[in-house]
Amino acid sequence: MLINGKQMHLRCTAEDIGRYVILPGDPGRCGTIAAFFDRAHMVSSNREFNIWTGYLDGQKVSVCSTGIGGPSAAIALEELVECGADTFIRVGTCGGIDPAVCGGDVVVATAAVRQEGTSREYLPLEYPAAASYPVVRALTDACDALGYHTHVGVIQSKDSFYGEIRPQCMPIAAQLQEKWHAWAAAGVLASEMEAAALFIAGACLHVRCGAVLNVLWNDESEAPAIPEDAAQRGIRAAVQALRQLIREDKHT
Repeated sequence: MLINGKQMHLRCTAEDIGRYVILPGDPGRCGTIAAFFDRAHMVSSNREFNIWTGYLDGQKVSVCSTGIGGPSAAIALEELVECGADTFIRVGTCGGIDPAVCGGDVVVATAAVRQEGTSREYLPLEYPAAASYPVVRALTDACDALGYHTHVGVIQSKDSFYGEIRPQCMPIAAQLQEKWHAWAAAGVLASEMEAAALFIAGACLHVRCGAVLNVLWNDESEAPAIPEDAAQRGIRAAVQALRQLIREDKHT
């Protein structure tokens, strides 16, 4: 939806946006990510949405923050697709569910449990929230090349941060804890708040979406929080994965 020729929420035009976009939640990470680009410049800043655009290997690329949760992430995706973008990598943080997923590790999502509301306004719950295979492969290759301790598999997306952190305080504590134990029993790797909405919206819009997540802690084992210097791992993996996708796309 355009207002005065610009996207309603992102305040940008098609000329401002690259085909490939990295999607952090935190607006404060956009400048850090853009530092990996050539000729990077800020495009716009409105609400939770900060946008920078530059170049990787000669290809125009962008970074756009989405804030916290599925609704704003889906808004960003919708408007970026209207501007011509077709490949997206979410870079964020998560808490481990599987005991093997510890603080400092990296998770590449293949799909997400749809325990959130946004995706239900796109497709029925029977439709899986799956990441795009080329993006998953590129992220996995990047993590391997960078030497990260990486887990690849299904994650969980939810709407309530504190429903995870202190479920016993919620009126529906039994329901929340029952589902959490079910995800753990099924081998779900980690929990976050945006991927399911992005994967489902991306499927409806016929674009490629993936996600790479820095693990902060494990809710089951209470492992130590991720070291500060490790918080950049997902960013480096996303940038390297975009470079791989750019190379591959030039030959298709």
